[in-house]
Amino acid sequence: MDLQTPVRAQAPVEGEGLTVSFRAEVPEALLASMRGFIEQHPNWDQYRLFQAALAGFLVQNGLGDREVTRCYLANLFPAQASFRQQ
Repeated sequence: MDLQTPVRAQAPVEGEGLTVSFRAEVPEALLASMRGFIEQHPNWDQYRLFQAALAGFLVQNGLGDREVTRCYLANLFPAQASFRQQ
């Protein structure tokens, strides 16, 4: 898995059409931890982890946007259809 090559992220929720790509420099320890987590949890990938982390940060810091909350919950509980965008 190459975590340094920028690629287009896939939308975590069916029906979402717009996604954007960006690059970010992260400390080596954070990258190593992310790789370790993904290796131990094969149902997660770098995109799902990043989307859940970003959405979780925004939700926990007071952003009341329903779609961000939905994205966060859909990444944490992908089998739960009620969290998917309608």
